[in-house]
Amino acid sequence: MKFLPPHIQTAIDRMRAIGSDTQNFEVKAGSGGLPDSVSETISAFANRDGGTLILGLDDRSMTPVPDFDAKKIHDALLRLGNDFTPPCRLNIERYPFEGSEIVVAVVDPVPLDQRPCYITKKGLRSGSFIRTGDGDKKLTDYEIERLREFHEQPAFDREPVEEATIDDLNPEILDAIVQRNREITPRIFGKMKREDILIKLGALAPAEGGKFVPTLAGLMVAGIFPQEFFPRLNITFTVYPGVTKAQVKGQSIRYLESQPINGSIPEMLMSAIEQLKKHMGKGALIHGALRKEVTDYPVIACREAIINALQHRDYSPDGRGSQVQINLYADRLEILNPGGLYGAASFSSLPHGISATRNTRLSQLLEFTPYKDDDGQTGFVIENRGTGLQQIKQELHEALMPEADLKDFVSAFQITFFKRRLSETEKTGNIWKNFDAALLAALEKQGSMSVNEIIDSSGLSRNTVSARIRSLRKRGVIEGTERPKSPKQRYRLVKK
Repeated sequence: MKFLPPHIQTAIDRMRAIGSDTQNFEVKAGSGGLPDSVSETISAFANRDGGTLILGLDDRSMTPVPDFDAKKIHDALLRLGNDFTPPCRLNIERYPFEGSEIVVAVVDPVPLDQRPCYITKKGLRSGSFIRTGDGDKKLTDYEIERLREFHEQPAFDREPVEEATIDDLNPEILDAIVQRNREITPRIFGKMKREDILIKLGALAPAEGGKFVPTLAGLMVAGIFPQEFFPRLNITFTVYPGVTKAQVKGQSIRYLESQPINGSIPEMLMSAIEQLKKHMGKGALIHGALRKEVTDYPVIACREAIINALQHRDYSPDGRGSQVQINLYADRLEILNPGGLYGAASFSSLPHGISATRNTRLSQLLEFTPYKDDDGQTGFVIENRGTGLQQIKQELHEALMPEADLKDFVSAFQITFFKRRLSETEKTGNIWKNFDAALLAALEKQGSMSVNEIIDSSGLSRNTVSARIRSLRKRGVIEGTERPKSPKQRYRLVKK
């Protein structure tokens, strides 16, 4: 008989400490035979990341149960694998444990293109389960359809929108997309007609009478008002005064602001960022005596999360009734989109830039769609595809904030940012630390700075900054770039 592997012992010790099962481990007594719920748990594990069943322990105390027949349970589990569609093969072992014996069954995840794994006799709709936390939940019809998407590449974004016309698209955006493709692929698109390029890219589809109609992807990327045809393919932006959606005690309102954000994906992205900036607080991180202005949540990280939600959301007919949600609470920011992670994308692969999308045409078009933010930065809606989470992680790290929390619900995906905590400097208001060294470092990096720029960076008063500048000039460390009292005066390091 084999000895209990250390990782199983560790899992049992942890479950004893917390008093419950976990996402990847399920305990069942089995003293009266194989429990009926075992099949549900196997289906749930197989449709997620796999998991481990432990039989022969009390599900509360995690101690051996009396009258447990390990051999009987072992043999019953061996026969159980054929009761699923597709068949589920279990790795089953018996182990001695605290004077008794337990049975451990490891369930491997079913390949994506074979999910959902369901209990055959109950059928697809009633016999499909998924693991959520420490329990098994029956999959909804919507979740089943999302899992079945993995059997073949979805094409909902390529569907022609028959009610729309090419006049419902912004010609400037279409021209920019065409021009970009002619530049990067001149041998294919150099002499091709504009409409033919847009058809090949999936923005347009041919219609009767030699006309063209937008595809769903084309409408979402370049549409003047896509919500005319798909009212719920937008963003709902809500600011809550507390940490839940419930009304805060003593207040007469449930939320501070709630509004839909409409338009094409580039327009919704810009509007969402504007709303976040409007409602986010500002603070400062101090480096020496210089101050870097920061917001409650890094704007670049927010942008990446929002475009990810719009790009990867579910555009199937079942999903078109649900919106992307941006919920701003007192302590966190949540961004949620319909449709969970797709294909090869997983929590383990995302940090390495490995992603997959259910909306291939939409994603491709967004790579060619120009974007200009309110700071004047230009580029394309999607750049460095597959590195969004890495960018988010970097921005949060530089802002001294915790990593984002990611949740995949099959039917939805959620990313949560936790509000930046005030630094000790912000709490005390003390920002006078090594001003001279910090200013000299800034001048070396930037070349020159005006008095107003130094005031903004340091957070100090004009009188204090002016006094330090006079002292440094007197010492021959810095000099003005203009004549004395010039309104264009800037300061630089004295060259030696």
